[in-house]
Amino acid sequence: MTSSAAEGVLGPEPVPSSKVKAFLRLVMIEHSVFALPFAYIAALTAMFHQDGTVHWWQLVLVTVAMVGLRTFAMAANRIIDREIDARNPRTAGRELVTGAVSVRSAWTGALVAVVVFLGAAALLNPLCLALAPLAVVPMVVYPYGKRFTHFPHAILGLAQAIGPVGAWLAVTGSWSWDAVVLGLAVGIWIGGFDLIFGCQDVAADRAHGVMSVPARYGIAAALYGARGSHVVTVLLLAAFGALTGAGLFYWAGLVIVIAAFVYEHSIVKPGDLSRLNRAFFTVNGVIGIVLFVFALLDLVVRGLTV
Repeated sequence: MTSSAAEGVLGPEPVPSSKVKAFLRLVMIEHSVFALPFAYIAALTAMFHQDGTVHWWQLVLVTVAMVGLRTFAMAANRIIDREIDARNPRTAGRELVTGAVSVRSAWTGALVAVVVFLGAAALLNPLCLALAPLAVVPMVVYPYGKRFTHFPHAILGLAQAIGPVGAWLAVTGSWSWDAVVLGLAVGIWIGGFDLIFGCQDVAADRAHGVMSVPARYGIAAALYGARGSHVVTVLLLAAFGALTGAGLFYWAGLVIVIAAFVYEHSIVKPGDLSRLNRAFFTVNGVIGIVLFVFALLDLVVRGLTV
């Protein structure tokens, strides 16, 4: 058999670029849009209060650190959950289940990502580097959470709360309770929409002993929990605006965010999850981007030099 004929039967050898693409699909790199805008809000607000000037190199390093840590977290999640994913019809097509990405490749990508994260933290300041290993811990604990608690969404929220706090530390090198308020807003927001997302896996989770709020308490309870979480999110975003002296544009952005939350919860109901993906992906992506744009406008109007 000729080499060309062999390729026709066996398929061409995967090229490196296809492996990279498969890994990026595995970690859903595009979902960085959820957390990155809030890290930018924290970093830019810190810059405004520090000297009123945007420090672009710090923003680049914050971006690298955020993407690196999130990539590590997603890869670890997929590796740890691959057997659970294989038993769930919704996730049975994921790359580690189908073999599109090997476990070895996934671990290699995860380790590269965490090294990139630590390197960016080292370039930012000594405090970021010292605290960076602590930021990795909840990223690994979260996927195991569904094995020992019905509230793994809370662990995810804690992991996501780190972003804005870390971004503020990256700029100032010092602790800020203002950043903690924003971090809690982000964590509770993401934990809340993870409650919504988990509703589609109730049957599979119950069948295979996977623990979650929807599986234990039902879809209606999970949706009420998500609504309560997002009310708290709005209150914390308002508190952050008040603490940092935000102006009109920030508050206008928050009004749009509130409208987006109302819409999100109006299209997902216990008896109708058909528009869940729209609520999860589209609306939550819009929330982060809209608030970032309006917060940036507010800072520029108030004197931030870009």
